[in-house]
Amino acid sequence: MIRFECDYTEGAHERIMTRLVETNGEQTSGYGTDEHCALARSYIRQACEREDADVHFLVGGTQTNLTVISSILRPHQGVIAAVSGHIAVHETGAIEATGHKVLTLPSDDGKITAEQVRELYEAHANDATAEHCVQPGMVYISQPSENGTVYSKTELEALYQVCREHALPLFIDGARLGYALAARDCDMTLADLARLCDVFYIGGTKIGALLGEAVVILKEELKRDFRYLIKQKGGLLAKGRLLGIQFEMLFEDGLYLDISRHAVEMAMMIQDALKAEGIAFRYASPTNQQFPILPNHLLDFLRDRYSFSFWEKVDEAHSAVRFCTSWATRQEHVEQLIRDIRQYSQSLAG
Repeated sequence: MIRFECDYTEGAHERIMTRLVETNGEQTSGYGTDEHCALARSYIRQACEREDADVHFLVGGTQTNLTVISSILRPHQGVIAAVSGHIAVHETGAIEATGHKVLTLPSDDGKITAEQVRELYEAHANDATAEHCVQPGMVYISQPSENGTVYSKTELEALYQVCREHALPLFIDGARLGYALAARDCDMTLADLARLCDVFYIGGTKIGALLGEAVVILKEELKRDFRYLIKQKGGLLAKGRLLGIQFEMLFEDGLYLDISRHAVEMAMMIQDALKAEGIAFRYASPTNQQFPILPNHLLDFLRDRYSFSFWEKVDEAHSAVRFCTSWATRQEHVEQLIRDIRQYSQSLAG
């Protein structure tokens, strides 16, 4: 079985595993106060071109999202997100469990616009019964989105401008951030992203690490007491160096973007080959997630050999599915997938 259902089916990059073994006998202080975490923070600040950034390491994406969001919102506030946003659909109500509502906006491609945020905020502000409703308190987006689409620099600039006008902190979920930055037409760097939001995180779990996410806090008033809140939410890892070492390796010489580019290259092989076969895609994704629309009988054939994710029914005979590549995807597996799809299609045509 060749797996394309997600980007965390493998363990960790071999350089990370080697470094973890090499440092296994070291004695360090706990809870992220060690030298490895300090060095990793330094590398991340350099990459962001923000020496004033606070950097914290947490274990997983859901834990990171609920810790960051609940740290920002007041009790009567909610977080604005796309209806397809990860916090709205794939986190088992984790945000709601902290006492905050996710205020969803319609979206076909996974992204939300500056105008949508403005309209929602102003509709609430102009409501005569506003105090009876959850107040918009911040904005959440993913880069890339849940559907693999990427915000351009222009889109992000417009969104952040509206957020600042209405004092809405902008939080960017970067669980797959490397794959967005490595996309063919991406027009921004990590430093650009750090300039256009108040807090974001750099995903490690899905991009070469065993586990771990690096939260980067840029807005001064959001930094206060954040370690207390990490602890309260169960995220202050005693052996914090295990997270620091991984991000140290990912950022000391560009490994993070190098392995992200590999995943995107593998995804583009799938996209280009399937488009050449006349296959349409549900979303125009330039990242490691690809969403082809395939005949159901072809999917039945593929399921015996590959794992992938069902996304949505398109019509009675077709479904959109997700093929997800990763930093560790082998080119021969991608080539085999393409070959099997071609041969099956040709056998029907013949």
